Amino acid sequence: MLVPQGRWHSGSERIIMTQHEYADIGLFIAGAWIGPREREAQPVINPATGQQIGLMAMATPDDLEASVRSAQAAFDDWKQRSPLDRSAILRRFANLLRENEESIATAITLDEGKPLAEARVEVRASADHVDWHAEEGRRIYGRVIPSRSPAVQQLVLREPVGVCLAITPWNFPLSQAVRKVAAALACGCTMILKGPAEAPSACLAIARYLQEAGLPDGCLNLVWGNAAMISQTLVAHPDVRKITFTGSVEVGKNLAELAGRHMKRTTMELGGHAPVLVFDDADAEGAALALAGNKLRNAGQVCISPTRFFVQAGVHQRFVDALVNAFASVKVGDGLEADVQMGPLCHARRITEMERLVEDARAGGAAVLAGGTRQGNAGYFFAPTIVDTMGDRIALMRDEPFGPIAVISRFGDISDAVDRANALPFGLASYVFTSSLERADRAAAALQAGMVSINHFGLALPETPFGGVRDSGYGTEGGSETFDGYLNTKFVSRFAGVYP
Repeated sequence: MLVPQGRWHSGSERIIMTQHEYADIGLFIAGAWIGPREREAQPVINPATGQQIGLMAMATPDDLEASVRSAQAAFDDWKQRSPLDRSAILRRFANLLRENEESIATAITLDEGKPLAEARVEVRASADHVDWHAEEGRRIYGRVIPSRSPAVQQLVLREPVGVCLAITPWNFPLSQAVRKVAAALACGCTMILKGPAEAPSACLAIARYLQEAGLPDGCLNLVWGNAAMISQTLVAHPDVRKITFTGSVEVGKNLAELAGRHMKRTTMELGGHAPVLVFDDADAEGAALALAGNKLRNAGQVCISPTRFFVQAGVHQRFVDALVNAFASVKVGDGLEADVQMGPLCHARRITEMERLVEDARAGGAAVLAGGTRQGNAGYFFAPTIVDTMGDRIALMRDEPFGPIAVISRFGDISDAVDRANALPFGLASYVFTSSLERADRAAAALQAGMVSINHFGLALPETPFGGVRDSGYGTEGGSETFDGYLNTKFVSRFAGVYP
C-alpha cells in the first residue's frame, strides 16, 4: 500500500495513494495501528536497488499477547455471524483490492521485486480467491445421518476451530496470505497474520482493506518481528488452535514439531523441486517457450516453478536450443521499468545460493548453456540460467534453487523419467508434456506429487486444490477442501423418544 513516505495514517482515515512512494509498516492489533516510530523497527529494502524504502515495526511479547486476546474475543462474535454477512464483507474486500490494484502492485514490486505486470496479476488473482471463498463459504454444510432407531437423530456439524496463526512467504506476499485469511474468515475463524519481513506491504494492504470492508476489530491481527519468538510464543499459546504455514521445508518441519508438542492442527505448504517430463512426441519448441515463461516468473522464486527438466533423448537438442533462445530474449531489470520481464531476487542471500549452485554444477561436469552470473552491481539480479547435466549428482538435481535456474537432463524411457522425478523427497507440483494420452495417464498416476499439470500450467486456481505430499507438506488450500483445516467436525446424537 502506498502512502507518502514517513506519514502514518490512523485506521479511521482514508488512505491517500501516490505513485512510487512506500508506506511504513505497522502492527495491526484489535483494530488499532501501531507504527514503527512506536516500536523497535527494521528497514524494508528494495531488491532492485538494495536501498531502504521504509520501516517495519517489531512486535513485543506484550503485542503478541494482545493480538491473541483480541482474536479470541472477536471469535466469540464472528463465529455466530451469518455466513451471508461474512461473505458480504469478503466481497467488499475483493472489490477494494481491484479498485486499488495499481498502488498495491507497485508496492509489491518495490519490496519484493517482481515486474509490475506480474504484481498486477497477483492482485487480480488474489481478488478472485477472495470472491471464491466468499461464495463457497456460504456452503459449509453439515449432514444428517440416518439412524438405526426412529427415536434417534444423528447430526454432523462443522464448527470453526478458533484463533488461527498464519505465517506467509515473501514470493507471493498478497496471494499466499489471502488464501489463508479468506478461508479462515469465511469459516468463522479469526486470525493472527505474521507476514514476510522481506515484502510486507501486501499484508498491510490486506489488513487496511479488510478494515475498510467492515471486518470487525480483532478478526484479523497483523504482527511482524523476530520469527522464532513469534512462532514459539503463538504456537504454544493455548488460545491459538490452528497454524498454517507456507515456506521452506526446514522451517515447516520445525513448526510442525513445535505444533505437535501442543497438539495443534497444522496446514503445511512447503517447498518443491518440480520435475518436468518432456517426451519425444511433444512439441519441443512449444513446450520450451511455455516452460521458459513459467520458469522465469517471479525470477524462479515460485514453489511450483518447473525446475528439473527431464527431456527424452529424441527431442533433447531441439528443446535445449529453443529454451536457450527463449532465456536469451528475456529483459531483466527493475520491475517498475517498461517491458521488464524478470526482476531481481528478493534478497542478497538468493544471489549467494545461485552462485553456489552454478559453481557446483561446473565442478560436477555440467554445461552452463546460458547465464550463470550475477547481473550489475546494484540490487540482486541474476541472469536467467540453463544447466545441462548427464546425471543427477550435482546439487541442482537435489536442492531447489528457488531462482532463475533450469537444469536439464535427458532420459530414455518413461520408467527412467518417473523414477528420477520421484527420487527426491519433495512432492508438490509436476509437469508432463506429451501428445500421447497413454503416456500422460501413466505419468500422472506414477508421479508422487500433490499436483500434476499436463501440456499446460493449470495450477493454483481458486476452485482447485493446492497442496503437496511427502516433504512438500500436507493439507490443502483452494477448492472445496480449503475449509477442512479451519473446521472441527462435531457429531451430535439426540434421543427424542420416551425412556421406559
